[in-house]
This record gives sequence, C-alpha cells and structure tokens, in this order.
Amino acid sequence: MNKDSRDFNFSFKSLCSIAAILTAGYAIGHHKEQKSLKIRRAKNRKIMLASLPLALLTTGPLTRKLIQKNVAKAITILTTDEYGKNVMELWTAIHRAGVQNIVENNLRATQGTTINRPIGSSKRFDGFDNLMFVPPQMTMLSKSGETAVDMKVTLGPKAAKPLTVNIPLLISGMAYGIALSEPAKIALARGAKLAGTATNSGEGPYLKEERDEADKYILQIANWPWGLRTDQEIASADMLEVHISQGGQKGVFYVAPDEIKGKARKLMGLSRNQGISGLPAPPGVQSAADWPILVNNLRNKANGIPIALKLMATDKIEEDLGLAVDAGFDVIAVDGTQGGSLVSNPTMQDDFGIPSLHALVRAVRYLQNRGVREQISLIVSGGYFNPGNCLKALALGADAIYLGTVPLYALANKQHQKVIPWEPPTVLVSYASKYNKKLNINLSAERVSNVLRSMAVEMEQAIRGLGKASVKELNPSDLVALDTFSAELTGVKRAY
Repeated sequence: MNKDSRDFNFSFKSLCSIAAILTAGYAIGHHKEQKSLKIRRAKNRKIMLASLPLALLTTGPLTRKLIQKNVAKAITILTTDEYGKNVMELWTAIHRAGVQNIVENNLRATQGTTINRPIGSSKRFDGFDNLMFVPPQMTMLSKSGETAVDMKVTLGPKAAKPLTVNIPLLISGMAYGIALSEPAKIALARGAKLAGTATNSGEGPYLKEERDEADKYILQIANWPWGLRTDQEIASADMLEVHISQGGQKGVFYVAPDEIKGKARKLMGLSRNQGISGLPAPPGVQSAADWPILVNNLRNKANGIPIALKLMATDKIEEDLGLAVDAGFDVIAVDGTQGGSLVSNPTMQDDFGIPSLHALVRAVRYLQNRGVREQISLIVSGGYFNPGNCLKALALGADAIYLGTVPLYALANKQHQKVIPWEPPTVLVSYASKYNKKLNINLSAERVSNVLRSMAVEMEQAIRGLGKASVKELNPSDLVALDTFSAELTGVKRAY
C-alpha cells in the first residue's frame, strides 16, 4: 500500500471517528434536552395542580351563584309551565311505557318492519334467586381446599361414543354468517378448548376454521337448506344436535341478500342477489312421524356419537319430550324463555316459551317418570349468567348448562374501547358489522377461557363448601327455598 493510500485511509477513519463523536454528542444533548423538557413539563403540571385550589377559591363564589341561578330557573319552569309544554311530560311517558318500549317503538316507526333486538329479553322471570344452598357445619365438615373436585360430565351415556367434557359448562350454538363473524367463532372454539369443554357450531353454514380450533365440537342439524350437513362434516363432530328452536327464537325468518355477504354467502351456496328463508324443521321433516326417521338416518352416519335435540321450552314440554324420547335422542337441550338470539324480534324474546327454572323442573320430572333419566342427558340454557345459578340447576337435575351471553360478553372483554361510545360492543362479533375485523382473536379466546374456568373454579369451591367432591353428588336436598312458590315449583324444602 503506498503512502497516499495510507493517508487517505487515516483521513477517512478520522472523519468517521469525528462523525461518530458528533453524533453521540448530539444524541446525548438531545436526550438531556428531552429530559429537561419532561422535567419542566412535570414542574408546570405541579404548579397548575397547586394553583387549582386557589383558582377554585377565586371563581367558586361566581360559579356557585351561576349554578344556583340556572337551577332555580329550571325548577321554576318545571313547576310553573302547563303540562302540555312541560318537559316533565317525557318523565311521565318514560314511567308509563318504559325507556325500552319508547326506543323500540321509535325504531319501528323509523324502519317500518320487524326490529331485531340483540342478546335477548330484558324481562325478569321467576328464577333461582329464592333458592339457597345449605352447607354443612356442625353435623358434617366441608371438604378441605386441597380436595380435588370431579367436574367432568358425560353426555349421551347410551351412545357408543359419549361426549365427555371437563366442566359442565358448554358454549351454546351461535350461528356463523347469520349471527357471528369468523373471528368470533374461532375465538369461541379456541377458548372452549383451553377451558376443556365443547363449542357448538350453531345453525349457520359449516366453518372449517372453527372446527380446526375446537377440541370437542357439537354440530347442529339446522332448519336451513344446508341443515343436514355433509358426511364429512358429520364425521368431524363429537356430537350432533338437531336444532328445532331456541328460547329467544321460533319460526321461519327470511335473510335478505344485503344481510349476508362474502364468505358466508358462498358457504350457504347462494348466488349474488339471492336471499334465503329458514325452514320449519330440518330438511325432510314434514310431520311428527318423520323425527324417528331423521334420528335413524343420522345414527347411520354418526359413527357412534350422541344425537341431541335442542328446543324451546313451552307449556307443551312434556309432549315434546315424549316425542324426543320415542324418536331415540341421546341428549335433550331445553332452552328457557330467557335464551338469547342476535336475530330475533322482541315479541319472540319476551312472550314465547316458559322460564328456564320451570322448564328444568318439568323436564327432570318427566324423564324420571318415563324411567329414562339415567339414559338421556339433560342440558339446560337460557339466563344462566353466574356460577351460582348454574350450580343450582345441576343440583336440581341438569347434567350441563349451555352458556351463550356469558362467552359472548367475554369475546369483547378489554376490547370495548375499539367501538364504544359510538357503537355497542356486539359490533365486534357480528358477521354483518364492518368492525368485526377489529376483534383480537387471541385476546378474545383467552377471555372466553378465563370466564369459563373462573366460573368452574367458583363452582368447585362451592361444592367443597357443601362437603362434596363431585358435581354428580349435588341434589335438591342441598337447597332450601325462601318462598312458597319456589318450594312448590322445585319440590325443595321451605326455609320457614
């Protein structure tokens, strides 16, 4: 290497070193400047906060006088204007008709057609509130905190391949495309798997991505043209469930072309401008005589898995259960009037069916009288929002509980801020919503799993408190009724 080259290299390295030093100096200076700016801002905030009481003291009398003047003026107007011109007329209207009725009638006036109320009825029906558990104290001790509690439930015991889940809480059917989005269905399936329980397809078209995420999978045979499912779809299930109706919905309804777009439309087999109408029953069922035929046909394809029936509880529940038993169903899911739906109208939600507690008691009694209670599993649903009520239902004879609203709320947990206050949280999970892509599937699945496991752990603690070590040990004698009506309805002892 000649002298000129060495001089050039030396000069270049020197320049690089100087540039590095200058850059580092600038960075240090900038950091100090930013730090100094943060300190000045913090000091300014402290000064502002410190001066706030002084400002309030200074402006307090003026503000107080202004508020007093305006409040006095408002009270004067309210108490002197004749009723026809008085805003208190609205107060009277609200008390007379209720906020919900006023809002819904205004929606009817705006839309001119059926309105669909999300979630379910807001009416308060007879429930579990006046039933209380009776824990042992002096006569027998509770179980220790280390006692393992068996929460496992087997559904369809007479089937060749019964469905067993780790907890007696299942995710209810919520339809892809008709109600929920793909991210929501995937999150529910993943959450159920993490919690050790089953998820339900709902009556929408088969979504392979949902099945891939689930462990235990219940496939509904639905009241739609695709309702009988393909052999491949049936082979992927752990239980089949024939869907007739649910607590918040009964009957046929029409879905307009603009209400279903994209992937769900394709899976439904619809053309671009084609709407679709539901069916009164699964394809092929025209009368009561067709139910045994349907069950037999499904049995031939089911490869030993249980076949369930889901229906709305009505005052004809014994008649419906009789047909179900005779048809050969392995599992019966009874949905009380508190059951929800994303696409049903207020009349169906508020005024169809009978409450969940009535349905549970009558279903258990009928199956016992028929002598099939040990052969046919009973799932109940509709208005089960907390672990206590779920536990009471199990004590009264249910084998498991379907949950819909609880996991639905969990899906949006810690993600409400993405849409509130301008939209309700349900837009994060609805198929028809433009906001459903905002749903974080991993976070939603975690929250669904958390709420199911939290409820299960709380139920375990209560079972230990009752001196038991298995959910199967619960029975009506663990309960007492606080009123005559609850005692007569359930057959448990009164507390007085």
